[in-house]
Order: sequence, then C-alpha cells, then structure tokens
Amino acid sequence: MKEFISDFKKLVKLRLTLTVVFSASISFLIGAKQLGGDILWINWLLLTLGGFLVTGAANGFNEIIEKDLDKLMTRTADRPLPSGRMTTGQALILSLFMGILGTLVLVRLNFVAGLLSVFSILLYAFVYTPLKRKSPIAVFVGAFPGALPPLIGYFAAFSQDDLAIYSQTNESAIIMIPFILFGIQFLWQFPHFWSLAWVIDDDYKQAGFRLLPTTKRDKISAFMVFLSALIMIPAAFLPMYYGFGGWIFTAVSAIGGVFFAYYGFQLFKNQDIASARKVMFTSFFYLPITQLVLLFDFIPLK
Repeated sequence: MKEFISDFKKLVKLRLTLTVVFSASISFLIGAKQLGGDILWINWLLLTLGGFLVTGAANGFNEIIEKDLDKLMTRTADRPLPSGRMTTGQALILSLFMGILGTLVLVRLNFVAGLLSVFSILLYAFVYTPLKRKSPIAVFVGAFPGALPPLIGYFAAFSQDDLAIYSQTNESAIIMIPFILFGIQFLWQFPHFWSLAWVIDDDYKQAGFRLLPTTKRDKISAFMVFLSALIMIPAAFLPMYYGFGGWIFTAVSAIGGVFFAYYGFQLFKNQDIASARKVMFTSFFYLPITQLVLLFDFIPLK
C-alpha cells in the first residue's frame, strides 16, 4: 500500500497538482469575496477535491502518453509507468476515474467550472503533450490549460443563478476579474517554463522535447526569458487598474516582477544554468505569494 501511494503521488505529479489546486482555491475565495456573502466552505472543499482529481487525471494521461519518453530522462525514469511498477491499463483506469469524478464534482458547483475542467484535460493531455516534441509553440499552447485554474476557481464560487445575475448586472465582476487572473497566470508561465527548460535542457534533449524558444540554450532563448520576465512588471498593475487590486498587492507583485526581470537579465547576460535557476525559483515563489496577497487586498467591484 505504501508503494502504491508513492507511485500515485508520482502519477498525479503531486507538487504540481497541489500548486494548481492552491491557485484555484485562492480564486474561489476571491470570487466569494466579490459575492459579498459568507464563504460556502463545503463548495470550497468540493472545488479542492474536484480540482485535485481533474489535475491528477490530466497529469496521468500525460504520463501514459510519455511513458516511453520518461524512460530516457533521469528526472522521470523512476515514475511508476517507465519503471514498470504500474501498467498502462492501471494508470488509464485511475486517470479516467479521476477525470470523470472530478468533472462531476465541479459540474455540481456550476456548469462553467465543469466545462473548463474538461477543456483543461483535453488541451493539456492531448494537445500540449504531443506538441512538446514537435515545436517550442508547445509552451504557448500549454500556458492556456496552465492558466485555467483561476478561471475554474473563481467561477466555482458562483451558483448558476449568481452567474446569470452577475452577467446582466455586474459584467466586469464576472468577466474582468477572472480573466485578469487568468492573464497574469498565463504570462507567468513563460518565464517559469522557459527557465525550467533551460535548467533541464540536457535531460529534455534525451526525450526530444523542444521547449526553449529556439530549441537550444542561446542568446535568443535567453532574451525571450528576460522579455517574458520583464512583462510581469506591468502585469502587476492590472488588478489595480481595473479596480480590484489594492496598493499592497500592486507593490508586492511589482517587486516580484522586478526580481523576475533582474534575474532574467542576468540569464540574458550570462546564458548559464545558475541564472536560469534563479528565474525558475523566483517563479516558484511569485505566484502563490501574489495570489495570497491579492486575496487579502482584494477590492470587490460594485
């Protein structure tokens, strides 16, 4: 049983899945604050469970598709499928079960959340995953499902009736807020994934993954990391500009953007793994910290 739990955690990429669930959960609480009522914690728990299952399913399908490629990389060779500790059939049953159950849980909250969850699974597992060996555009495609958790979480805070009412009476709250959250997380993924790809490029090459902008560690790829990191500075001002982010969030987010840009520039200048690793670690801290700060510095739109 202990080995199964360990393999299950690797199949669903537990740390990545928890990061996704955290992002969706914070956005749910932001949506609840916008509604102005009490937080329905049972719905928050349902979102957390459904989000975990849907994300775990997408990661499971990803590992099924890439099981032969995972054998070629040091960082993935010990996953349950390439190591032979779990069969493809077992992983498929687990992933299908998680995907169906997770979607049903999210649909219970509202139809939009359930529909977005299905879209995220399909786009991540069956579009992004095959593209990783074909073209660097995979990072752009993968950024869409990667940015969906804030959308899913925010809409999950609304009942179907709430969505109908807000779409007529407060369009900015039902459209502007979640899509700005989506946009920030979308932009964040470029310095995150490109810096990660730079750090582990040697391992990626063993499997034929082409995720750096030019498919190699060069000046242009380094510049793209720097540019994508630099964009995080103006992105920090979007919530305040649209009226739902306070000065504390803006300051924290902008400072995080400055760190992003500084380390991105260091990578552009040095073109080394050490600089890329600093961009990567900045990305690990930036997203959860800024999302938490926004939750407490959120200004409901009237």
